[in-house]
Amino acid sequence: MTQSISLESEGTALSSNASANHEAIGQRKARDVLRAIVELAKPGITRMVLITTALGVLAAPGGFEWIDLFATIVGTGLVVAGANALNMLLERDSDRYMKRTQGRPLPTGRLNADEALAFGVLVSIAGLFVLAQFVSMAAVGLAALALLSYVLVYTPLKPISSISLYVGAVPGALPPAIGYAALTGTVDGIGLAMFLILLVWQIPHFLAITLFRSEEYGRAGLKVLPNERGAAFTKKTAFAFSIVLLAVTMLPAFRADVSVAYGIVAGVSGLVYVLWAARGLRADAGPKWARGFFFASMPHLVLVMTALVIAVD
Repeated sequence: MTQSISLESEGTALSSNASANHEAIGQRKARDVLRAIVELAKPGITRMVLITTALGVLAAPGGFEWIDLFATIVGTGLVVAGANALNMLLERDSDRYMKRTQGRPLPTGRLNADEALAFGVLVSIAGLFVLAQFVSMAAVGLAALALLSYVLVYTPLKPISSISLYVGAVPGALPPAIGYAALTGTVDGIGLAMFLILLVWQIPHFLAITLFRSEEYGRAGLKVLPNERGAAFTKKTAFAFSIVLLAVTMLPAFRADVSVAYGIVAGVSGLVYVLWAARGLRADAGPKWARGFFFASMPHLVLVMTALVIAVD
């Protein structure tokens, strides 16, 4: 009898442990799926996009309500997350050949194509709905333009031509315009200046990436300028666009409603960036220079855009 009770107790304990283990496995899988879904949204890129969107809201004339800022950030964030997921869906095959992308949810099998498609479409629609309900139709139109051009034009063009870089710069530059239009219903003045700055900034920024990852892009079958025209031509192009960027960032300095301080900050930061680009023209400037140039571009953008927002009367 004692042995029977003991065996029964052990059986109950084993059953409880098995149940607990099964539940733990289920929870771990759920966490893994959630983590993979978050990765679909490319949180690093989304975070940078939302910063520029918020700056667009802050730059809009007439002030803003916090609910406007919150709704714009949420709506734009959802659209961007959806666009990134759909981009990953379309590039799931080429992602396998690049070190920085081969660990993404689709190449690793942590999510399947149907799940990525469902997430991308539903989240994008939800973002547009939020913007329509709580912000403005101008913001909806710009967000929809960014979504469609990024997913249906830029992404399919990447395996065809390096011109995709210039095409992709358009949706990439729209976030501050979305933020500005969320309050004003249009894009003019400072909102247009912010769009142009971000539009031009992306060219040397992404050319730097293609320089130190050209082999990976080649294996993935994606067309980039270094593989089409060579590293020397690419560095000259990056230098040329750094000068164009300096000129574009200085345009708002001539507006009456922008303080002189902005012109000083933009001029000094832009000149440093141009000099950094000029270093790339040397024959010995290789991947190390390209990485440095890439990382230098981000604080330059944040500094200029923030200075512009602060300098607006």
